[in-house]
Amino acid sequence: MLSTKTVEDVSFLGKRTLVRVDYNVPLDGDGNITDDTRIRCTLPTINHILDGGGIVILMSHLGRPKGQVRPEMSLAPIAKRLSRLLHQEVRMAPDCVGDEVKDLVKQLRPGNVLLLENLRFHRGETDNDPAFARELASLADIYVDDAFATAHREHASVVGVPAILKPAVAGFLIKNEISYFNKALEDPVRPLAGILGGAKVSDKIKAIMRLLEKVDKILVGGGMAFTFLKSMGYSVGKSLVEEDMLELAQEIMGKAKEKGIPFYLPVDVVAAEAREEKAYPVVFPAQEIPEGYMGLDIGPATITLFRQALSTARTIVWNGPMGVFEYPQFSNGTFAMVDALAGSSAMTILGGGDTDVAVQLTGNWDKIDYISTGGGAFLKLVETGQLPGINALEHD
Repeated sequence: MLSTKTVEDVSFLGKRTLVRVDYNVPLDGDGNITDDTRIRCTLPTINHILDGGGIVILMSHLGRPKGQVRPEMSLAPIAKRLSRLLHQEVRMAPDCVGDEVKDLVKQLRPGNVLLLENLRFHRGETDNDPAFARELASLADIYVDDAFATAHREHASVVGVPAILKPAVAGFLIKNEISYFNKALEDPVRPLAGILGGAKVSDKIKAIMRLLEKVDKILVGGGMAFTFLKSMGYSVGKSLVEEDMLELAQEIMGKAKEKGIPFYLPVDVVAAEAREEKAYPVVFPAQEIPEGYMGLDIGPATITLFRQALSTARTIVWNGPMGVFEYPQFSNGTFAMVDALAGSSAMTILGGGDTDVAVQLTGNWDKIDYISTGGGAFLKLVETGQLPGINALEHD
């Protein structure tokens, strides 16, 4: 992936450039943007094209309208925010394809920015319809992908358009994602520690198996830890367990033992009788959770154990929270891991998603070396070492 061509390899002078961005940002009930991080991340690429005398045509999805026009999922609020961030007008198209859009594109001059309407208002986007891809490709001279969070999806704007429109190159955001991924898993400073959390083993089984080929130690928390604990014969009460994954959990731990890779699991947990905001937290040893209780966070002894395990690491990769951190009484484990990484001298890389939210809540985002913009894409990259959206671009 390091051979992927980027915006630095192309001249944009007088050219119309179709840029796939990820503006799938959170909105409140009134349609106001509550977090514009994903928009800000694309500014270096947009400014680079504009500085090179180019025309920028942005395309993105928002939410899951499933091929229907849903006004509450319009990108209009993003055009307004982007106009402020770029200090110039960002024109809003009424659609992403069609004659009206083509007319708007013809009016664009170097230095102009146009934002197309939600790609997913058309089923052709998620279906990777060739005709829809051709319509999009006809709008420009150059294709740039700067949407890492969608690079694992075989959608029209991600793989269909770059198959037609050349040159097809990566923006700075994707360039950074590739660079940090390589530093973390392909050529890391060792020891390399991997932390995995979240709810299910099944969601991350391929990532765990591949990490066992890469890391020097692995730490497992979150709901997925209870499948491993039960596979060892421990009592986990009514904690989340994937019964069909018990044998595989044993196999994973056996593989780690064969390779001499320390495999850390919680030694204590914060549990409650129900997963709810007012639930009363109680600490139990990880192997003795009573029948009526479910584990919802790693406990204080586990926090100490995990901190110690991470203290010698030189590179740390983390994906998935340690518990139900949305509720304060079950947030200590996740926030403690954020603090541990923020205070570490190791290179620290986080795999987006809920982990990203936790970092933002603690205010430690500036102390983490890199936070990936795509949780699903990051996991897919860990699993396979490649992504369809990046494969579709031109390489040296």
